[in-house]
Amino acid sequence: MLSIYRTDDERINAYTEFVDDCWIHLTAPNAQELKWVMEHTGVEADFLRASLDEEERSRIEKEDEQTLIVVDTALLDAPDGDADVTTLPLGIVLLENCIITVCLKDTPLMNDFENGIVRGFSTKKRSRFVLQMLYRNAARFLHLLRRIDKRSSDLENELHKTMKNKELISMLKLEKSLVYISTSLKGNEVVLERLLRMSFIRKYPDDTDLLEDVIIENKQAMEMCTIYRDILSGTMNAFASVISNNLNVFMKVLTIITVILTIPTLIASLWGMNVPVPLEGNPYGFWIVLGISVVLSLVATVYMKIKKMF
Repeated sequence: MLSIYRTDDERINAYTEFVDDCWIHLTAPNAQELKWVMEHTGVEADFLRASLDEEERSRIEKEDEQTLIVVDTALLDAPDGDADVTTLPLGIVLLENCIITVCLKDTPLMNDFENGIVRGFSTKKRSRFVLQMLYRNAARFLHLLRRIDKRSSDLENELHKTMKNKELISMLKLEKSLVYISTSLKGNEVVLERLLRMSFIRKYPDDTDLLEDVIIENKQAMEMCTIYRDILSGTMNAFASVISNNLNVFMKVLTIITVILTIPTLIASLWGMNVPVPLEGNPYGFWIVLGISVVLSLVATVYMKIKKMF
């Protein structure tokens, strides 16, 4: 999908043809769209294809007057279900007369700019526009981290009531998401630190201040991610121990019941043999044997209770 935008009089307008100072956004582009962009902008083909590789690492590459910035952005796999987060590379290409963004999937980050939700940005101020995207990207990570933390708390409350594999599997997914986020934030940090040393950023003091804010926001997200990972890992280990302990208690109770029931079974087996046995001719023999079984079972129960076996 190919979209072209430009801000005029502080309003974002969509175009069908290339215009100067525009923003071209590509979402999972096909070969024809890539060819059109390369013909009208002169952008390097490798710069466009770099962001279409899911395994592409965060980096900055500069060639002639073109600058490629690749950062990881986060999105939800199932917005209505668990907070299952994945990350994808987002490519930003700075040219002399336009800016190009490329991503494999439609992301809320780009939608905010396309729909005019982000105020005060201009496609004509390209370096500042890039920093605003990076700031919103870091804020997006923070938002998803808070969502993961809330979902983790909900699962913990559910596990207090009933311990099922479903909740533990959901917590495992959250831990997996935190690993992805942590890796992406570390890669983005390297890009942001390098941006701070680039000339087109240092040219404007306001842009430098904004980039420093982006770095602070990214570091905060990294710290939150580390904290949430530690909490989630500790919670999972605690509940795994509780589940294991509950299983041991259950097996212990079953064993005690089996031992107690073995006593009347043994006595019934002895008096049930086809040989002469004591009390055979006694009219109250059955009740006497039954009483002996009950007494011995009670004695065994009291003994186990005294020994704190249950």
